[in-house]
Amino acid sequence: MLRIQGTQHRLWLREAPQLGAAYAAELLYGPDYDVRAHASHRLWRAINGRPPGLPYHRLSAHRRERWGLILRAADGDLEGASYRGIAEVLLGRRLISERSWKTHELRSRTIRLVQTARTLIRGGCRAPWKTAPSASRGIAPSSDS
Repeated sequence: MLRIQGTQHRLWLREAPQLGAAYAAELLYGPDYDVRAHASHRLWRAINGRPPGLPYHRLSAHRRERWGLILRAADGDLEGASYRGIAEVLLGRRLISERSWKTHELRSRTIRLVQTARTLIRGGCRAPWKTAPSASRGIAPSSDS
């Protein structure tokens, strides 16, 4: 554990650290590469006297609101509520005719919230902390993970 300017950095060193020695970061490509790269960059900034920046897991107000809606959508889905019922509870009771509901933006938004909730329930619980899937950035998944 290394503490610099009030921020804790967790390091694994092959040998005991020596004052004045040069060190390099070794980051393995894998499912958590983006998290490790972010942590490495924060450490580099701290070592060089710069503010480390925000922790990786810090969520914006928009993301906090969205994840709150996703968790509430999961509750409604698990209780057997319809998409329309979930939408009325989460997004406000709006007078949307049955005819226009099928193509309304609130229906699409509710379905996306429920689908994300189902993904989390099936084991995608790390999704909130990821910025984007590795495949979308052109990085092939690691074969040893």
